Amino acid sequence: MVGGLVFDFFVFPGLLFTLSAGVIASWLVRKVSALVQWRVGPPLLQPAYDIAKLFGKENIIPEESLEWSYLLVPLMGPAGLLLSSIILVKANYPGTSFVGDIIVLLYLLVLPGLAVVLGGMSSGNPLSSLGSNRELKLIIAYELPLLLAVTAAIVNAGGGLRLAGFTSEPVVASISGAFGFIAALLCIQAELGFIPFDSPEAETEIMGGPLIEYSGPLLGLFKISHLMALLVLPLFLVTVFLGGFSTGWGALWGALKYVLVLVGIILIKNTNPRLRSDQALKFFWYGAAPLALLALVLAVVGNLAGIGWL
Repeated sequence: MVGGLVFDFFVFPGLLFTLSAGVIASWLVRKVSALVQWRVGPPLLQPAYDIAKLFGKENIIPEESLEWSYLLVPLMGPAGLLLSSIILVKANYPGTSFVGDIIVLLYLLVLPGLAVVLGGMSSGNPLSSLGSNRELKLIIAYELPLLLAVTAAIVNAGGGLRLAGFTSEPVVASISGAFGFIAALLCIQAELGFIPFDSPEAETEIMGGPLIEYSGPLLGLFKISHLMALLVLPLFLVTVFLGGFSTGWGALWGALKYVLVLVGIILIKNTNPRLRSDQALKFFWYGAAPLALLALVLAVVGNLAGIGWL
């Protein structure tokens, strides 16, 4: 039993699998972006080389930083995403889940964003604090429509709070499920920090924002968190809205769904300008949130009236 737990945590679906898949996903992001921009793009293992290079450099701790927080916060994101990856993969195959795992997952997915906020506030740099402020506003903006969209999916799935219950039939096949999926996709775009919702980093304005003071392995941990998020967040959408995956041909179909979701995120990233913080807030509260609320209302009406396609 202990050996199985160690294997699950460190090999599959744990650390080794999540990091390897994250490297491939990061390469895919950069390769597709390069093709859109008529460039060649990097080799497959370039994201891994970048991380390895950071871990070979020195950590520099600012004098004005809150040292214990500055050092510990970078671990929050990878820890939360690692647990999320294990929960998601286990829920799809072999279908092992527990009551309320989707709620636990939503809490875990907040940790990477909070890590960026706390890391920037701990560094003692005014630009880092400004970036943390923007990140916090963004979290407040997208969490509401994301919760509404997931609630609509829960209603469509019969009200169950087990992730395994979403893998029997794709929620997106109904009108409410499609609306919820669109709203959730936009929220995931913001959670990944991609354009048009990259105002917290905004290299051309505040030079990286919350992470401006980080270097070496500590910066590498934030980069690892982003690699893992590229696997976990699209996989979350595939599981909740697109029917998940299983073994055999089901695994290939699930991988195709994951790639299509990721490519959609990449295309949004490469075809839109950056939004200001206030514009992003209005976009989510006045655009995505009403769409997700409409999805929830339609899901409730369809459930009460017995109209499956609604």
